Amino acid sequence: MRQVIRELVAPTALALGIAAIAEGRPGPEPPCPRRTAAFTVTVTGIGNRPMILIPGLLSSGQVWDGVVHHFSSRYRLHVLTIAGFAGVPPVGGALLPRVRDELIAYIRANGLDQPVLVGHSLGGFLALWVASTAPDAIGPVVLVDGVPFQPALSDPAATAAGMEPLAERMRAMYRSMSPEQIGQQSGMALARMISDPARIATVAAWAGRSDGGAVGQALYELMTTDLREEVRKIRSDVLLVAAVKRVASMPERLGAALGAYEGQVAGVPRHQVVAAREALHFVMLDDAPFLLASMDEFLARAWSRPAAGER
Repeated sequence: MRQVIRELVAPTALALGIAAIAEGRPGPEPPCPRRTAAFTVTVTGIGNRPMILIPGLLSSGQVWDGVVHHFSSRYRLHVLTIAGFAGVPPVGGALLPRVRDELIAYIRANGLDQPVLVGHSLGGFLALWVASTAPDAIGPVVLVDGVPFQPALSDPAATAAGMEPLAERMRAMYRSMSPEQIGQQSGMALARMISDPARIATVAAWAGRSDGGAVGQALYELMTTDLREEVRKIRSDVLLVAAVKRVASMPERLGAALGAYEGQVAGVPRHQVVAAREALHFVMLDDAPFLLASMDEFLARAWSRPAAGER
């Protein structure tokens, strides 16, 4: 079973770092740019409800352009790019805990009422961390191939402490890499995460504008932080969109893969896992119609429930 899951999970954000160790080495900008220390935000849309979109490792917030277009008449969209990624200046020290705390502060300072959190990969991990830290402040959560503890997808026995040596090697390796080297290495890894070569080139270009220290720190924190118990605190509905194209035609492997995803969010009181059978890791680029339809259905159902404070 572990081999089955490894084949599925290999093309994830975490694989960017693992592949590098093994080797030894799209749309207009929305208006209203804002900046905190840990991320930039662009705000667009004319809807009344807020939605926050968090990209994954090395990505620009522009990865969400299709989602922004779809929801812009119904939601006010706050699109993040994390410090150190895609040309945003890095910050020193811990990164992901800082993003978590500053995002909660951003939500409160801007009076965002029960915002929808949407996160891809590492961004999904952050969405879960925010929702479990400030459960009363958060609305529905959508995870686009993001989970509470990514190492356990490939090895169910993985622990945060056990991942420490590999995580430290990855952090040191990325700190030693130039943005150009990161872009080149990422371009090869992204071929297993995105189907369209043109989109691979776009995301690789974002990687090539990223800071090695920030990338290494983010991967270190992602690999050594296990949220599977923390997510029990979440009071919102959670949708996990699992990218399973690589095993979709093999029923036994598909079942094992979906079981691994289900195990990741088993602690969330109200959750749903859906299989994106035609998508690699970047579901929003590989199969946007499926993602958007799944989000529409999920959000309609979630908003029909009582507010978080009444649950």
